[in-house]
Amino acid sequence: EVQLQASGGGLAETGGSLRLSCSVSGFTVDDYYVGWFRQAPGKEREWVAGIRWNTGTADYSDSAKGRFTISSDNAKNTVALQMDSLKPEDTADYYCAAENSVAALRITSPRAYHYWGQGTLVTVSS
Repeated sequence: EVQLQASGGGLAETGGSLRLSCSVSGFTVDDYYVGWFRQAPGKEREWVAGIRWNTGTADYSDSAKGRFTISSDNAKNTVALQMDSLKPEDTADYYCAAENSVAALRITSPRAYHYWGQGTLVTVSS
């Protein structure tokens, strides 16, 4: 059974940094895509970044590009999201998710993911 657990949220100032971590288990094959999403109060869940487990190929939303870095450590079974130059609009609950997919395309729709971790709250003060 695939399980994910997100951690690392907290409070940061504008311009500051936070590092989120997603611990993954139960991957029986390498063809998984792991994504980070966020959801602010009253808003839809939004894809932030994703990474293909077997190749390390990373993808970013326009809002994350240049500020966030997603990485995977297959030996430690973790996927990290380093968030720099934080803005108040980055405030949200952040979730990691995984989907078994052999396609080489990014997976941005939350409905496409079967496996989810619990959220971790990120608050950026102005």
